[in-house]
Amino acid sequence: MSPMYFSLNSAFMLGLMGLALNRYHLLSALLCLESMLLTLFITIAIWTLTLNSVSSSIIPMILLTFSACEASAGLAILVATSRSHGSDNLQNLNLLQC
Repeated sequence: MSPMYFSLNSAFMLGLMGLALNRYHLLSALLCLESMLLTLFITIAIWTLTLNSVSSSIIPMILLTFSACEASAGLAILVATSRSHGSDNLQNLNLLQC
């Protein structure tokens, strides 16, 4: 395994472990999701460059668009949660109680 693939794989795994283990603030969970998506974007962009295919060159841009939509939706949820509950602590949120 080359050092580049190892570093991309470890960056994705660190984001996944941060998302799985650190569940205290909503903002930290959103940052872990964003790091995972950016690592996935870099990996797919490198894959399409090594593939030298014109038809698959649009895939990283589609993923980057979905990543931006996910980030904006996450920030909207963060603002709504902090306005209604006063903080972004995930322990204070009860989704069954409206």
